[in-house]
Amino acid sequence: MKLNGMKDNDGATQARTRVGRGIGSGKGKQSGRGGKGQTARSGVRIKGFEGGQMPLHRRLPKRGFNPPSPRDLNEVNLGRVQSAIDAGKLDAGKPVTVEALVAAGVCARARDGVKLLGNGELKAVVHFEVFGASKSAVEAIEKLGGSVKALAAEAAPASA
Repeated sequence: MKLNGMKDNDGATQARTRVGRGIGSGKGKQSGRGGKGQTARSGVRIKGFEGGQMPLHRRLPKRGFNPPSPRDLNEVNLGRVQSAIDAGKLDAGKPVTVEALVAAGVCARARDGVKLLGNGELKAVVHFEVFGASKSAVEAIEKLGGSVKALAAEAAPASA
């Protein structure tokens, strides 16, 4: 087999239609673009235009709220923390912070903080200093005698 001897199968390629080459070609005069106007021109096309009827994207109601600067939190389950303690990467005697979790390899980077979730089982008594925690995570930690210091409560302004 040589490169100069290779070719496509019969019918695998099709010649490009040359438009605007006379009436006999079947694609002459307006070249299959219909009449005059915006749709006959290149580049410009009305997307979502429904002939003057209110378009679908404007008929449907808006939903939800997208905060302008949402918090990007690491979500860490208790089972993941326990496996780091078992592996000796995390010291249960010291308070567990974002920096400690990053150093232990539980989180890739600090982001805006850590939120503890209650999935998995925690066996060690641990004191956490994190942005927030779910109710199930707080219950599981306090049942063992640990504590959770939520930094979100400190960061929020006091409402008068």
